Amino acid sequence: MTLNDIPVISLFQRVIDPLIIMGMLYVCAMLFDEPFTGYYLVLMILAFFISTSVYQYVDPYRPWRSGRTLVYVRDTICGWAITVGVLVLIGSVGGLTKRFDQSIIFAWAVLTPLMLLLSHLTMRRSNLGRGVDEARSVLIVGVNEVGLKFSQVCARNPNLFMRVVGFFDDRVSDRFPTNMREPVLGKMGDVAAYVRENSIKMIFISQPISAQPRIRKLLDELQDTTASVYFLPDIYVFDLMQARFDNVGGMPVIAICESPFTGVNSLVKRLSDIVLGLIIQIALLPLMVLIALAVKLSSPGPIIFRQRRYGLYGEEIIVYKFRSMTVTDDGPTVVQAKRNDQRVTKVGSFLRRSSLDELPQFINVLQGRMSIVGPRPHAVAHNEQYRKLIKGYMLRHKVKPGITGWAQVNGLRGETETLDKMEARVHYDLDYLRKWSLLLDLWIIIKTVQVVLKRENAH
Repeated sequence: MTLNDIPVISLFQRVIDPLIIMGMLYVCAMLFDEPFTGYYLVLMILAFFISTSVYQYVDPYRPWRSGRTLVYVRDTICGWAITVGVLVLIGSVGGLTKRFDQSIIFAWAVLTPLMLLLSHLTMRRSNLGRGVDEARSVLIVGVNEVGLKFSQVCARNPNLFMRVVGFFDDRVSDRFPTNMREPVLGKMGDVAAYVRENSIKMIFISQPISAQPRIRKLLDELQDTTASVYFLPDIYVFDLMQARFDNVGGMPVIAICESPFTGVNSLVKRLSDIVLGLIIQIALLPLMVLIALAVKLSSPGPIIFRQRRYGLYGEEIIVYKFRSMTVTDDGPTVVQAKRNDQRVTKVGSFLRRSSLDELPQFINVLQGRMSIVGPRPHAVAHNEQYRKLIKGYMLRHKVKPGITGWAQVNGLRGETETLDKMEARVHYDLDYLRKWSLLLDLWIIIKTVQVVLKRENAH
């Protein structure tokens, strides 16, 4: 069940808009009589995923209800401009811009937002879009944290088309917050009569489980109305991570702590890893060959250092790096590299400062063991040490480990010699799991380049 019961807008956001964006690239190629090669297919796929993430944040449908047409047009064009900018950045870094006819790309960049706007405005003026502007009246039963939070969500998101009329609660008025946006209209026993008299469309019950008898009584009374009734579970008492509703064999369940990479998100993440991983591997292959020769000729030992790390769901994986030290520790005790560490070779010192020792991990990415962006994997010995000391430490492993991560671009790259630093790293790792989006991944990759060039905290 979804609260977004305006199927027209949902259809455009999830299906029609992405199809227009991809279809216009194909149309432009046909207009210029250009073969639709695999490079255009890759561009089409990237445009789909990036535009979906961008428009999720820009959300041009937000000003729809209030009739702010100019703002609506601005947001649509702005979202597309950001999408094109990200695509150009990826193409420039990967050296792919020469693979495309510039006339086709220019025509696609200009015509796509026009087609998006034309389709939106056509829908708005047609019978299909009638009634979309009418906000649905909402009552909330229960003045508590969850109910107030839901009221704020409705106020912040006009694209939901939900207008909170007020609250009902059995408690005395002096227990209500003083900064409430909507009024308290009465007791729970007054809800059904108010709904009938005011043609309320939706009711959200925000009551604890202990109030079950009163909830059952209220539901019985509401059967004499046509209002839609929903229950707001108080799951915010938990430390939520990708909380969502689901079902198992038809039984409804609530996910409290889940990986962000399920369903479509899993496909988006894997495709972005494969595309970016291949581009980077091909571009840096000559450099990797030179580094391999330098490592081999500068000191005895293998070129590639293999170490056991924890991967997805805490399963052990083998992670590759260019060897930068005279030792290859992988036992029950692993000593982190420190500044001026005598075990680091001369070539290894340069590789570690520039993070070039991490390049073989793109092979791990293509193997599916790692991701380009994610929590950095620690040696097994360190995992066993810190999982006992830091709450939520193992939740980092609900996703694949990454070559770079949210913690690394926030000043926590390199040695974590104190428990406080490791706790801070874990905090950022878990924050990444809560906030993940494709745009965040791209932002972390860009920030990583800046951090590496500055050579911060690398030794």
